[in-house]
Amino acid sequence: MNRTRAGLLAGAARAFADHGLRRSTMQSVAVAAGVAKATLYNHFRTKDEVARALLALELDRLSATAWALPTEQALSTLSDELGAHPVLRRLAETEPEVLTALLTTDRWAELTGRLAAALRIDADAAELAGRWLLGVVLQPGRSTTRHRHAARLSAVLGAAPVAPVAPVSPGAASG
Repeated sequence: MNRTRAGLLAGAARAFADHGLRRSTMQSVAVAAGVAKATLYNHFRTKDEVARALLALELDRLSATAWALPTEQALSTLSDELGAHPVLRRLAETEPEVLTALLTTDRWAELTGRLAAALRIDADAAELAGRWLLGVVLQPGRSTTRHRHAARLSAVLGAAPVAPVAPVSPGAASG
């Protein structure tokens, strides 16, 4: 990613944290990035496009962070990052409906899939970890408490053997 685009996304993060997603404008993003609005439009056509690019960048960053760490430490780090993330904090406090829209069924599957890959866990474990991390976004609590919970969750994720699920044939009766 070039320096200009990185600066634009950093400005977008500041604008979204300061004003929320709905109240931010392309002008406020440009001002926060310290560029002319035309420069912003050279890279992004709409505010939604800026928000999608920022989300993708953050997901890549968090996935890379988690991938490099053991599960317990990855969960602790993710909980700290998500619990203190300025844009997520703003959305949780003032625009919960926007946050909810980010977690629609299709996006949730993508998020838990990325979490499964980053933590090297199966889909069910990723679903459990994802729901815990969503709770952190909504109610961060104290870092020390999150770290204790991350340790317990890591133990549960590591202790639960994954039983293979037999495929169900289309004509099988359910019981």
